[in-house]
Amino acid sequence: MTIEAPTLVEDEALTLADEARYLHWTPIVGGALAAAAFAFILVTFGVTIGLGVSSASPTWRDASAALALLSGLYLILQAIVSFGLGGYIAGRTRGGFDAARNLETETRDGLHGLTAWALAVLLGAALAAIVSAATVNRSSPSLTMGSTSAAEPLLSYELDRLLRAPRRPPNADISAERAEAGRILMTSSSHNGVNGDDRTYLIQQVQAWTGLSAGDAERRVDQAIASSKTAIARARRSTIILAFSVAVAALLGAVSAWAAAVAGGRHRDGAPLPEWMAFADRFEPRIAAR
Repeated sequence: MTIEAPTLVEDEALTLADEARYLHWTPIVGGALAAAAFAFILVTFGVTIGLGVSSASPTWRDASAALALLSGLYLILQAIVSFGLGGYIAGRTRGGFDAARNLETETRDGLHGLTAWALAVLLGAALAAIVSAATVNRSSPSLTMGSTSAAEPLLSYELDRLLRAPRRPPNADISAERAEAGRILMTSSSHNGVNGDDRTYLIQQVQAWTGLSAGDAERRVDQAIASSKTAIARARRSTIILAFSVAVAALLGAVSAWAAAVAGGRHRDGAPLPEWMAFADRFEPRIAAR
């Protein structure tokens, strides 16, 4: 008996030390990885079926506001589901069963779900940053600042129509002129729009590039300015919807992760769920009281 006593005290000390830890990172990391993976699957599926507020195709700008709102709603719903899954895993697998369930137990479970949500958000942001950096690095290093423009690819179709010519030398390089025209067209969405000097300059350049008459060149420039203003307005609308949807999805995802972690903790301990969560009992039979 005297030999076993230190072992019992040591085991008890280890158990108390494990219980004293407020956060257990193994269930948190597991829940975060599950949430990030499931969110990636759902987002990919949404983009595949056309529920995306942005696209590499130049025709995405013609999408209606209803489709953009539907895409934002899908983004919010997938965040609730994926972060709820991650929070449930974090709460359900949290070690250390409490002798008596109380508010502190639910707080610990909820914080595990919330931490898993935060880690999943950081993982998603890091992945998006890596993809964006890779996209930028793939751009041609031979392009200079004078031959690049933020108008690409936003106004690529408008620039194609503006500079379209029936006959042009096969080796003609108009990348610098195209970039300059794109920068001018970007001002169409400003408060004052394209000023008179820039409009006149564009008309003269279109005449020189395409061989059109002065009247035809003027009509083409005016049409390009109007189309560019519409395209920029639609892109700005989609960006606002995307930003708002991402913010709402993140906030509701945090709430979902907390609630799901609390439900997972109650399932783990065999405790009944609150009335507003009672529907989740169908997924887990109640454990007999110990």
